[in-house]
Amino acid sequence: MKTLTKHSLLSIALSAALLAAAPATVSAQGAVPAAAAKQNSASQVVLGSSTRILATLDQRRAEFKANPAALRQYVTSEFNTLFDGDYSARLVLGVHGRGASDADVKLFGQALTERLLSAYGARLADFNARLKVRVKSESPLPGGKGVKVETEFVQPDQTVTPITFYARNVGGQWKVFDVLPEGVSFVQTFKTQFDTPLRQKSIAQVASDLKSGKLQVNGSASGK
Repeated sequence: MKTLTKHSLLSIALSAALLAAAPATVSAQGAVPAAAAKQNSASQVVLGSSTRILATLDQRRAEFKANPAALRQYVTSEFNTLFDGDYSARLVLGVHGRGASDADVKLFGQALTERLLSAYGARLADFNARLKVRVKSESPLPGGKGVKVETEFVQPDQTVTPITFYARNVGGQWKVFDVLPEGVSFVQTFKTQFDTPLRQKSIAQVASDLKSGKLQVNGSASGK
C-alpha cells in the first residue's frame, strides 16, 4: 500500500483547512466548472475557503512568523470549522471504533489533528503565494454518503498535483472527511498505520500516545 510522505502529510494538515499544497504553500485561484458551481456546493466551499484562508495567511505572515502560537490557533480554528474530525476519526478507527463512545472517538480525532498540525502547521508561515487551485469536478458518492471534489494544484512551471476531497453535508454545512493528495487517502493510510497500536492499546491510550508525541503521525512509535 502507498504510504504518506512528509509532502503528503503536510498536504493533509493544510488541506484539512482546505490548503492541500506542496512545501512552498500557495494561494488559491481558479474557476469552478459550471456543473460544480451550484451555490453552497462542496466545490465552492473548497475553493472559497482556500482563497480566504490563504489570503489571511498572506496578510498576517509577519505576525504569524513572529508568533507561531497565533498561527497554530488560526489554522486549528479553520481545521475544526471545515473538517469533520469525528466522522473521519471513526473511519480511521474502523473495526476498533465499533461500540466506542463518542467521547473516545473525539479524543482520538483531536489527538490526531493536534499531532498533524504540530508537526507541519508551522510551515504555513513560509508559503509562497504562487500556486493556482482549480476545481475539476464534483460528483456524488454512492449511497448518498457525500460528494467527491476533484481539484488540481498548478505550480508556476505548470506542474499539476491532483488533490481529491471527500465531503458530506453536516447540518447544512459541507465538511471534509477525507483528503487524497496524489491519490493517497488520509483515512485509509492512517487506518492501516494505527491498526497495530489499536490492537495493543485502548483508543484513549493511543490518543494519549499521540498527544505526547510517543506515537507519530507516520504511524511509528518514537524510538523505532
